[in-house]
Amino acid sequence: MFTRICIGALTVVAAMSLASCGATAESPSAATAGPTTAGITLHRLVGADEFATAVAESDRVTINVHVPFEGDIAGTDLSVPFDRIAEQADRLPADRTVPIAIYCRTGPMSATAAEALRSLGYTDVVELQGGMKAWQASGRPLAGG
Repeated sequence: MFTRICIGALTVVAAMSLASCGATAESPSAATAGPTTAGITLHRLVGADEFATAVAESDRVTINVHVPFEGDIAGTDLSVPFDRIAEQADRLPADRTVPIAIYCRTGPMSATAAEALRSLGYTDVVELQGGMKAWQASGRPLAGG
């Protein structure tokens, strides 16, 4: 019985992980839903145009989470490896309400980073759908790549 419960739980976790990795503009994951209330983290998966607007906001901290380094989007404030967000939390804003924008090269690393930021209590995270590849496909350049 215990083994069946564990296998069932692992199946659910695996299905949820695969669903979030394959999210597209046509089939967004639950994390891409619009604003929420009651202190629940706001995480939005946005296209290049909306991401450009977010990066331009003076109070938003923009973080490149891609490893290895393959360039930056202009306006990037920090580079923190996607798998080191919790370990390097001292480099992030102490105020968990500070708006954050994150990106990687194609999306999976920033999805992992978004989850880490959520678990740390950040309440306004914007993630670039498709990463730097989508940014470039929209006609925007990278810096230092």
